[in-house]
Amino acid sequence: MGVKLGVSLIAWQNDDLPDLTAAFTTEDAMEAAARIGYSGVERGRRMPADTEGLRRYLDRYGLSLCGGWCSGSLMTATLAEEKANVRGQVEQFAALTAPCIVYAECSNTVQGDSTIPVNARPKLTREEVQTYAGKLSELAKWMADKGLTLSYHHHMGSMIEDAEDIDWLMEGSAPEVTLLFDTGHLLFGGADPLAVLDKWGDRIHHVHFKDVRADVMARVRAEDLSFLDGVRAGVFSVPGDPEGCIDFQAITDRLKAVDYDGWIVVEAEQDPAKAPPDDYSRLGHDHIVRICDRSGLVIDS
Repeated sequence: MGVKLGVSLIAWQNDDLPDLTAAFTTEDAMEAAARIGYSGVERGRRMPADTEGLRRYLDRYGLSLCGGWCSGSLMTATLAEEKANVRGQVEQFAALTAPCIVYAECSNTVQGDSTIPVNARPKLTREEVQTYAGKLSELAKWMADKGLTLSYHHHMGSMIEDAEDIDWLMEGSAPEVTLLFDTGHLLFGGADPLAVLDKWGDRIHHVHFKDVRADVMARVRAEDLSFLDGVRAGVFSVPGDPEGCIDFQAITDRLKAVDYDGWIVVEAEQDPAKAPPDDYSRLGHDHIVRICDRSGLVIDS
């Protein structure tokens, strides 16, 4: 088995900053993703809501559903309430054979608030994270029984952001809680992506490849800017961008070493006026193809 290459439509259809991508339609994004050579897309909010409608929509472009974001509220909701909150998405993703649901706790995050610095994100104690991890384990087991894997997304501005948070979450949770490995959020959060991969490679089920512009990252931290300010300023880019600072060849080599065989998804939200989505998504795709070849990581079509 090999890896599959997918793309998030966020470069064309930014749900957090819709004004950035107002000139693009979801159809533009789907057509471009297929034309560039991606095998799948993560679910966007502007895709058809019903399962059969979404299936036909994906089939029209010859693309698979390779996951999708889920805003979790397990810190404030009961387990029963959260099951009810996510049941529809879980059943839809299972029916469409998605590899996972991309779950992130959003009840206390600052990632979507442009008035709050990302530096002011919630930082919990180890005990608090591990208590949460126990509750998350029960949710993940319930999803597994329905045929779907929960992949937890550490995210800037959220309570699981840095390497310590990830360690606590993984240590306190059952194997059914897998990790989404996001290179850009790891580096921005102060972690060493390779070190996280080495430590938790056996729990990684889904991968997001995004690069970081180090000067913008430093400015966001130094000037107490919000996460959304950072996105507007271009903190993220795609693999292969010479302005980025992440060594994706080293990461791909390590993914090969741990026998990773899931999806690698390009997810790099940027201002399309500065980074045309088609061009940058092709740059990311072609770079990943080259480095996977060097690593001996087979890409399945």
